[in-house]
Amino acid sequence: MSDFAYAYARPSILERSSGGNTLSLAAYAEDTPTGASCFFWGRLRDSWLAARGLTTLAKVVASRFVPQSAALRDPIVTAGAGMLRFEAFSSCNGVYARLDLGPDALDGEFLSSGTTNVDFNEPMVNALARISRTEPVLLSVGEKEVVLERAAGKVTERKVTLPERWIKGLTAVQGYLAVMEDKIALSRVQAVQLVQSIPAGTAKSDFFLVLRGPRPSFAPVGSAGAVRVGGIHRLRLLEGLLPLCEGVRVFATPDGQAAAFVLAMGGGQEFVLALSAKVNRGFSGEGNQLDTLMDELPAEWIVGANNLFRGNETFNPTLFAVENNLTPDTVERLCASLSAMGLLGFDLTENHYFYRRLPFKTDRIIKLNPRLKNARALLETADHVQLVGIGANGRTEARVRGTDVWHTVVVGRSEPARCTCSWFMGNQGQRGPCKHILAVRMRFL
Repeated sequence: MSDFAYAYARPSILERSSGGNTLSLAAYAEDTPTGASCFFWGRLRDSWLAARGLTTLAKVVASRFVPQSAALRDPIVTAGAGMLRFEAFSSCNGVYARLDLGPDALDGEFLSSGTTNVDFNEPMVNALARISRTEPVLLSVGEKEVVLERAAGKVTERKVTLPERWIKGLTAVQGYLAVMEDKIALSRVQAVQLVQSIPAGTAKSDFFLVLRGPRPSFAPVGSAGAVRVGGIHRLRLLEGLLPLCEGVRVFATPDGQAAAFVLAMGGGQEFVLALSAKVNRGFSGEGNQLDTLMDELPAEWIVGANNLFRGNETFNPTLFAVENNLTPDTVERLCASLSAMGLLGFDLTENHYFYRRLPFKTDRIIKLNPRLKNARALLETADHVQLVGIGANGRTEARVRGTDVWHTVVVGRSEPARCTCSWFMGNQGQRGPCKHILAVRMRFL
């Protein structure tokens, strides 16, 4: 799969002057052929704190917890509903980070809504680290004027790409965040002491965050109420922010496949760090939305939901279902279809979705979910998915043709699905269903 190509007309820069500083973030939006116009222009109310958040975001982008992972990429920022949301993944794709700047953090004007890449070059990141507590900083995301023709030699153009695995990662993260439960609340002191307790080096096994009385700690074995964190050394990314936060809320999925740490920074600022269950598991390969994407919705439903969410910019799924007389299952399928195109994110604190203005391309649903594509391909040949029998409680057994062998698939309404293929044997259903299980469910359930 190819990446999406971008070109910045100029590098991002922190310009210093006697009247104050201006942080100009070069932008490029995929759905705007000439590049991005100016999304926001105004003052950061607490520029020092925002700079610490942006510096931590850059630290996440530059981190790599799996040696063979890809090179770092620039973050994306979504402007809408009076907020700026900066999002990024680690180079290994197993850590997701987001800095939210709300209305209380900004004093300026949203000139347009949109989602864009922003250039996070090294000189700009280094300049952010040098911002003092009292320095005023103006923030510009994009440019007030879109330049269609540029004089040679007067601007610097830097070619970048947004990997397709980022879109897949955004889909998986949104799916996990939307079902997470609020598990543990930590004070600033507790959070700092907890991260300081992490042993030096790389954690070789999974760890769980537990509360023993008032004291949080990490344990190698889970217990009631514990949160699976996986490789705890990844939490060192938060070392620079934890002493500045007001508190931390820890969220986790019911199945323990992802966890999120939400730092309340005060002044309308919030930082989110989400971790995959294991260090060597990137979010882009999770497939946690595949069950929901199995049954295609009418195209006009997806188009209608996209138009509505694009206009509203945020929405609560429960209220949306009630107001539009839709079942929760239908809303879940609509959200999964839009998030599979990278269009939806989820705000844990507000318990609602937010909209990213990326191109509405329904072909990405299949293109970025090869297991779903391959399952449908199996169904195109009549004898590739064969029913063996139906037992008690709707237990269905089937045979599915593999590359050179037949695989046995068992699915049921009251038990986890099973398959004899190597994907299932290696992951035991923890990274979404294999193509064989998907094909059987689509044909017989």
